[in-house]
Amino acid sequence: MEVKPLNKQNHYEAIAGQLRRLIDDGSVKPGDKLPSARELSERFGVGRSTMREALSALKAMGYIDIRQGGGSVVRPPEERAGGLPPLLAAAGATREELLELLEARRSLELANVALAARKRSADDVARLRELAEGMSGTLGDDLEGERYDMEFHLALAHATGNRMMARLYESLMAPIERAIRAVRRTELYASREVAGRLADAHERILLAVEAGDEALAAAEMQAHLEHVERIVMKHL
Repeated sequence: MEVKPLNKQNHYEAIAGQLRRLIDDGSVKPGDKLPSARELSERFGVGRSTMREALSALKAMGYIDIRQGGGSVVRPPEERAGGLPPLLAAAGATREELLELLEARRSLELANVALAARKRSADDVARLRELAEGMSGTLGDDLEGERYDMEFHLALAHATGNRMMARLYESLMAPIERAIRAVRRTELYASREVAGRLADAHERILLAVEAGDEALAAAEMQAHLEHVERIVMKHL
Protein backbone atom coordinates (compact mmCIF):
# COMPACT_ATOMS: atom_id res chain seq x y z
CA MET A 1 0.00 0.00 0.00
CA GLU A 2 1.66 3.22 -1.18
CA VAL A 3 1.03 6.47 0.69
CA LYS A 4 2.46 9.98 0.43
CA PRO A 5 4.23 11.41 3.49
CA LEU A 6 2.71 14.70 4.63
CA ASN A 7 4.55 17.98 4.34
CA LYS A 8 2.75 19.45 7.35
CA GLN A 9 2.22 17.93 10.78
CA ASN A 10 -1.08 17.06 12.42
CA HIS A 11 -3.24 16.85 9.30
CA TYR A 12 -5.24 13.82 10.34
CA GLU A 13 -7.90 14.69 7.76
CA ALA A 14 -5.38 14.52 4.90
CA ILE A 15 -4.29 11.08 6.12
CA ALA A 16 -7.89 9.89 6.33
CA GLY A 17 -8.45 11.24 2.81
CA GLN A 18 -5.50 9.31 1.35
CA LEU A 19 -6.57 6.07 3.00
CA ARG A 20 -10.18 6.61 1.94
CA ARG A 21 -9.12 7.04 -1.70
CA LEU A 22 -7.04 3.85 -1.56
CA ILE A 23 -10.10 1.99 -0.30
CA ASP A 24 -12.49 3.62 -2.79
CA ASP A 25 -10.32 2.83 -5.82
CA GLY A 26 -9.88 -0.80 -4.77
CA SER A 27 -6.19 -0.62 -3.89
CA VAL A 28 -7.24 -1.82 -0.45
CA LYS A 29 -10.20 -4.21 -0.52
CA PRO A 30 -12.99 -5.08 1.94
CA GLY A 31 -11.63 -7.51 4.49
CA ASP A 32 -8.04 -6.35 4.05
CA LYS A 33 -6.14 -5.44 7.18
CA LEU A 34 -4.37 -2.07 7.27
CA PRO A 35 -0.79 -1.80 8.55
CA SER A 36 -0.46 -1.07 12.27
CA ALA A 37 -0.87 2.48 13.54
CA ARG A 38 2.85 2.55 14.29
CA GLU A 39 3.78 1.52 10.76
CA LEU A 40 1.31 3.95 9.20
CA SER A 41 2.58 6.82 11.35
CA GLU A 42 6.11 6.09 10.10
CA ARG A 43 4.97 5.96 6.45
CA PHE A 44 3.09 9.26 6.71
CA GLY A 45 5.76 10.91 8.84
CA VAL A 46 3.36 11.91 11.63
CA GLY A 47 2.94 11.13 15.32
CA ARG A 48 0.92 8.20 16.52
CA SER A 49 -1.76 10.44 18.07
CA THR A 50 -2.39 12.02 14.66
CA MET A 51 -2.54 8.57 13.07
CA ARG A 52 -5.04 7.39 15.68
CA GLU A 53 -7.26 10.40 14.95
CA ALA A 54 -7.18 9.58 11.22
CA LEU A 55 -8.14 5.95 11.86
CA SER A 56 -10.91 7.06 14.22
CA ALA A 57 -12.28 9.30 11.46
CA LEU A 58 -12.28 6.39 9.00
CA LYS A 59 -14.08 4.25 11.56
CA ALA A 60 -16.70 6.97 12.09
CA MET A 61 -17.36 7.03 8.33
CA GLY A 62 -17.77 3.26 8.27
CA TYR A 63 -14.63 2.58 6.23
CA ILE A 64 -12.86 0.39 8.79
CA ASP A 65 -13.38 -1.58 11.97
CA ILE A 66 -10.75 -1.08 14.66
CA ARG A 67 -10.40 -4.36 16.51
CA GLN A 68 -8.90 -4.72 19.95
CA GLY A 69 -5.44 -6.14 19.42
CA GLY A 70 -6.25 -7.00 15.83
CA GLY A 71 -5.61 -3.81 13.87
CA SER A 72 -7.93 -2.10 11.38
CA VAL A 73 -9.97 -4.04 8.82
CA VAL A 74 -11.66 -2.50 5.76
CA ARG A 75 -15.46 -2.72 5.72
CA PRO A 76 -17.75 -3.29 2.68
CA PRO A 77 -18.74 -0.19 0.65
CA GLU A 78 -22.42 -0.37 1.58
CA GLU A 79 -21.50 0.31 5.21
CA ARG A 80 -19.72 3.60 4.56
CA ALA A 81 -20.93 7.14 5.32
CA GLY A 82 -20.66 8.52 1.80
CA GLY A 83 -17.42 10.47 2.24
CA LEU A 84 -18.65 13.06 4.71
CA PRO A 85 -15.93 15.32 6.12
CA PRO A 86 -14.40 13.40 9.06
CA LEU A 87 -15.48 16.09 11.52
CA LEU A 88 -19.16 15.72 10.62
CA ALA A 89 -19.00 11.95 10.34
CA ALA A 90 -17.42 11.68 13.77
CA ALA A 91 -20.01 14.04 15.22
CA GLY A 92 -22.98 12.25 13.72
CA ALA A 93 -24.23 15.74 12.83
CA THR A 94 -24.97 17.78 9.76
CA ARG A 95 -22.99 20.92 8.98
CA GLU A 96 -26.02 23.05 9.88
CA GLU A 97 -26.43 21.30 13.23
CA LEU A 98 -22.78 21.79 14.14
CA LEU A 99 -22.94 25.47 13.19
CA GLU A 100 -26.00 25.88 15.39
CA LEU A 101 -24.18 24.22 18.29
CA LEU A 102 -21.21 26.57 17.89
CA GLU A 103 -23.54 29.58 17.74
CA ALA A 104 -25.32 28.46 20.90
CA ARG A 105 -21.99 27.90 22.63
CA ARG A 106 -20.82 31.41 21.73
CA SER A 107 -23.97 32.99 23.16
CA LEU A 108 -23.73 31.02 26.40
CA GLU A 109 -20.00 31.61 26.86
CA LEU A 110 -20.41 35.38 26.40
CA ALA A 111 -23.19 35.44 28.97
CA ASN A 112 -21.15 33.29 31.36
CA VAL A 113 -17.98 35.35 31.21
CA ALA A 114 -19.81 38.65 31.75
CA LEU A 115 -21.70 37.21 34.71
CA ALA A 116 -18.50 35.70 36.09
CA ALA A 117 -16.81 39.12 35.92
CA ARG A 118 -19.68 40.52 38.00
CA LYS A 119 -20.05 37.73 40.56
CA ARG A 120 -16.67 35.92 40.78
CA SER A 121 -15.26 35.09 44.19
CA ALA A 122 -11.63 34.99 45.26
CA ASP A 123 -11.78 31.18 45.10
CA ASP A 124 -13.13 31.37 41.53
CA VAL A 125 -10.25 33.62 40.48
CA ALA A 126 -7.74 31.32 42.16
CA ARG A 127 -9.15 28.30 40.31
CA LEU A 128 -9.08 30.12 36.97
CA ARG A 129 -5.49 31.18 37.64
CA GLU A 130 -4.51 27.58 38.41
CA LEU A 131 -6.04 26.35 35.14
CA ALA A 132 -4.58 29.17 33.03
CA GLU A 133 -1.10 28.48 34.40
CA GLY A 134 -1.58 24.75 33.89
CA MET A 135 -2.38 25.27 30.22
CA SER A 136 0.62 27.56 29.75
CA GLY A 137 2.84 24.90 31.29
CA THR A 138 1.73 22.07 28.99
CA LEU A 139 2.00 23.66 25.54
CA GLY A 140 2.21 21.01 22.82
CA ASP A 141 0.67 18.29 25.00
CA ASP A 142 -2.65 17.66 23.25
CA LEU A 143 -4.33 15.68 26.05
CA GLU A 144 -3.34 18.02 28.88
CA GLY A 145 -4.06 21.08 26.75
CA GLU A 146 -7.57 19.83 26.07
CA ARG A 147 -8.16 19.07 29.75
CA TYR A 148 -7.03 22.49 30.97
CA ASP A 149 -9.02 24.26 28.25
CA MET A 150 -12.26 22.45 29.04
CA GLU A 151 -11.84 22.90 32.79
CA PHE A 152 -11.12 26.62 32.38
CA HIS A 153 -14.36 27.22 30.51
CA LEU A 154 -16.31 25.07 32.97
CA ALA A 155 -14.77 27.02 35.87
CA LEU A 156 -16.00 30.23 34.25
CA ALA A 157 -19.51 28.77 34.16
CA HIS A 158 -19.28 27.94 37.87
CA ALA A 159 -17.89 31.42 38.59
CA THR A 160 -21.26 32.85 37.54
CA GLY A 161 -22.61 31.61 40.85
CA ASN A 162 -25.60 30.29 38.94
CA ARG A 163 -25.98 26.51 38.99
CA MET A 164 -28.33 26.55 36.01
CA MET A 165 -25.71 28.30 33.85
CA ALA A 166 -23.15 25.65 34.77
CA ARG A 167 -25.59 22.84 33.95
CA LEU A 168 -26.52 24.46 30.66
CA TYR A 169 -22.86 24.74 29.74
CA GLU A 170 -22.14 21.11 30.56
CA SER A 171 -25.14 19.83 28.57
CA LEU A 172 -24.33 22.01 25.56
CA MET A 173 -20.63 21.20 25.48
CA ALA A 174 -21.05 17.41 25.50
CA PRO A 175 -22.11 17.15 21.81
CA ILE A 176 -19.71 19.91 20.76
CA GLU A 177 -16.75 18.16 22.37
CA ARG A 178 -17.65 14.89 20.65
CA ALA A 179 -17.83 16.72 17.34
CA ILE A 180 -14.63 18.71 17.41
CA ARG A 181 -12.37 16.66 19.71
CA ALA A 182 -10.11 15.43 16.90
CA VAL A 183 -9.70 18.91 15.43
CA ARG A 184 -9.11 20.46 18.84
CA ARG A 185 -6.38 17.99 19.74
CA THR A 186 -4.49 18.01 16.45
CA GLU A 187 -4.99 21.60 15.27
CA LEU A 188 -5.09 23.44 18.61
CA TYR A 189 -3.27 21.70 21.43
CA ALA A 190 -0.58 19.65 19.64
CA SER A 191 0.82 22.83 18.08
CA ARG A 192 2.84 24.84 20.62
CA GLU A 193 2.25 28.03 18.65
CA VAL A 194 -1.54 27.68 18.49
CA ALA A 195 -1.78 26.36 22.04
CA GLY A 196 0.24 29.38 23.16
CA ARG A 197 -2.30 31.70 21.57
CA LEU A 198 -5.11 29.90 23.37
CA ALA A 199 -3.26 30.15 26.67
CA ASP A 200 -2.69 33.87 26.12
CA ALA A 201 -6.41 34.30 25.41
CA HIS A 202 -7.27 32.52 28.65
CA GLU A 203 -4.91 34.82 30.52
CA ARG A 204 -6.60 37.92 29.08
CA ILE A 205 -10.04 36.55 29.92
CA LEU A 206 -8.90 35.79 33.46
CA LEU A 207 -7.52 39.29 33.98
CA ALA A 208 -10.75 40.87 32.76
CA VAL A 209 -12.85 38.64 35.03
CA GLU A 210 -10.56 39.32 37.98
CA ALA A 211 -10.88 43.09 37.36
CA GLY A 212 -14.67 42.81 37.21
CA ASP A 213 -14.76 44.30 33.71
CA GLU A 214 -17.78 42.64 32.09
CA ALA A 215 -17.43 44.35 28.70
CA LEU A 216 -13.73 43.53 28.36
CA ALA A 217 -14.27 39.93 29.52
CA ALA A 218 -16.95 39.46 26.86
CA ALA A 219 -14.78 41.06 24.17
CA GLU A 220 -11.83 38.80 25.01
CA MET A 221 -14.07 35.73 24.99
CA GLN A 222 -15.57 36.75 21.63
CA ALA A 223 -12.12 37.05 20.07
CA HIS A 224 -11.06 33.72 21.58
CA LEU A 225 -14.09 31.82 20.30
CA GLU A 226 -13.84 33.38 16.83
CA HIS A 227 -10.23 32.17 16.59
CA VAL A 228 -11.23 28.60 17.50
CA GLU A 229 -14.24 28.64 15.18
CA ARG A 230 -12.11 29.74 12.21
CA ILE A 231 -9.95 26.65 12.70
CA VAL A 232 -12.96 24.36 13.07
CA MET A 233 -14.62 25.80 9.96
CA LYS A 234 -11.68 24.69 7.80
CA HIS A 235 -12.83 21.11 8.42
CA LEU A 236 -16.47 21.58 7.39
